[in-house]
Amino acid sequence: MIKFLHAADFHLDSPFAALRAEKARDRRREARELPDRLADLALAEQVDVVLLSGDLFDGEQVYPETVERLRAALARITCPVFIAPGNHDPYTARSPYAAAGWPDNVRIFREEMLTAVPLPELGCVVHGAAFAAPERSSQVLDGWTAPRDGLLHLLCLHADVDGADSRYGPVSRAQLAACGADYAALGHIHQYSGLQRQGGTLWAYPGCPEGRGFDELGEKGVLVGTLEQGRVEARFVPLCRRRYWILRADVTDREPAAALRDALPETADRDVCRVVFTGETGEQGVDLPALESAFADACYALELRDRTRPAESLWARAGEDSLRGLFLQELRARYDRALEGPEREKIVQAARFGLAALDGRDIG
Repeated sequence: MIKFLHAADFHLDSPFAALRAEKARDRRREARELPDRLADLALAEQVDVVLLSGDLFDGEQVYPETVERLRAALARITCPVFIAPGNHDPYTARSPYAAAGWPDNVRIFREEMLTAVPLPELGCVVHGAAFAAPERSSQVLDGWTAPRDGLLHLLCLHADVDGADSRYGPVSRAQLAACGADYAALGHIHQYSGLQRQGGTLWAYPGCPEGRGFDELGEKGVLVGTLEQGRVEARFVPLCRRRYWILRADVTDREPAAALRDALPETADRDVCRVVFTGETGEQGVDLPALESAFADACYALELRDRTRPAESLWARAGEDSLRGLFLQELRARYDRALEGPEREKIVQAARFGLAALDGRDIG
């Protein structure tokens, strides 16, 4: 039996462009700590092999200190480490992977075809391949099968399962089932897949170990597992410093500040939160700038969105013999004709800004 650690999609030196400049710098610095946390986990778990399935870097242009931080962390790991470069960090003459200085325990796959690396002391073989460019449409598992030699066979790949026409290393479930590998350690998909089985092959995406935006929600981490003939067990281990949340706050018959306070998680001061206000509001709507200012210290980063709908009171004076009435009558007709979603939201905003202008109010 061997014990493995499987991780992928670090995207080191990602810009975190959606955050304000100061927080983006903090997040890039924190992301550089990922390799150290990975090394600490590998040592604590006493794993026999580490499988890193690509996109460790966000691009070929990487800060030197980021590369050195990764090298130093991997050097601390006392077992073999395998890297299969992905579409964001392909193996090219200019990539960090082509430079000298990688630790002796680190094996970087350099070919687009599968390469086998035997580990006789563990009774296993690790097979891997690299992206050589930001895209790869060839199917690396097409026609490939693991030898039936009594050894355990592991795959380390950056690949897109079910993406038959994918430009990012397409792999089909039929190919996984036919290949005869004991475990396929995959990267590319940023959500944990759970342990999957196709035929005799078990496979998984661990997801990214650190979320970078609101398309990468919740707990993020890596997999630690054990492998023996005919059996794979794996558990998800959280590794992220901060989580991303999308939350909803219903303001119907409630003060928005109270609804926002109740919606925030206990870990809000460490996490990045987007709160979407829903429900019914009156003429003035939700004062997002004021709430962002009031709750600035409650979250590591906070983004607010207004998706409320107007209460009937907003239209109460539509049709009266006044400029206000004619204005509301026209917008109410457009609102009733509009589709749900962004089109209606724009009309509601127009009504609120227009009424504020008529009353001489500052809507923010």
